[in-house]
Amino acid sequence: MLNQTTKDKIERLHSLFMEWSAGREEALKQIAIAEVPEMVYNSNAIENSTLTLEDTEKILIEGVVPRQADAREVYEAKNLAKIMEYLLDNQNEELTVKYIISLHEMLLSNIDDKIAGRFRSGREWVRVGNHLGANPLFVSNLMYELMEKYNNKDNAFFLDKIAFFHAEFETIHPFCDGNGRMGRVIINQQLMKLNYPPIIIQHKSKFKDYYPLFAAYPVTMKYDGFISLFSSLLIEALHKRLTLLACPRVVPLSVWAERNAVKGNVAANKAKRQTIPAFRLREKWVIAETYRENADIFDFFHAK
Repeated sequence: MLNQTTKDKIERLHSLFMEWSAGREEALKQIAIAEVPEMVYNSNAIENSTLTLEDTEKILIEGVVPRQADAREVYEAKNLAKIMEYLLDNQNEELTVKYIISLHEMLLSNIDDKIAGRFRSGREWVRVGNHLGANPLFVSNLMYELMEKYNNKDNAFFLDKIAFFHAEFETIHPFCDGNGRMGRVIINQQLMKLNYPPIIIQHKSKFKDYYPLFAAYPVTMKYDGFISLFSSLLIEALHKRLTLLACPRVVPLSVWAERNAVKGNVAANKAKRQTIPAFRLREKWVIAETYRENADIFDFFHAK
């Protein structure tokens, strides 16, 4: 579970985020829309899509399909982007089993309509590596039980609840296809419902930071690793929005490090640990040009 220091940091950053958000709803929506291609690219790449970030941007922004692109992967990109934009416009929607099923139907539309918008049943077993999804005979009941447990954890810290739901959802693997992407969609639905920004789970570090958590959970029932990962990514998402709302310019982290006499590897480590307000933009670390080494992050963002 998260230590109190990290919880306090998230809550203080969120308070600043809400302060800066007042009257800037359109700016926040544009920030979110601008990062949809990155979100789509990373989530699909985790599932081994061959589309690059540049391919994904061409498809979603320019409406241009790269000549070598696989038709299924193009639909995967378009459908996932459609879902994210839908969530941005419907942030107050309650998370229910029915809602999850409706999102899944959007996800697999024009890809495999026979399995879109329904849970596995009958003889529809799924396996990912050495992980076997839940017996299809019990999938529906397990999902309703999971939703009930999530809703009953009222006293738990919100990231504990979200991490628990994600670990259980992916263990059940309720759909014939699209479980990973749906699981990450749900994380962001849960965050945005609570007025937090969405997060991007990076595909480049999936073998180190993400996949091992799934292997460990069924045998330990511990989801602390998910909580830690989501908290770091959420802090980064908050840093990003605060920076874009409050600061005149961002620069590459390497440029900032050189100007502030900070070794490049030290700056990169600080960014990864989120002890400085750096964030990733098109897979590259950037930071507010005006931020100074060892400055108090809360003081830096506080003045409006």
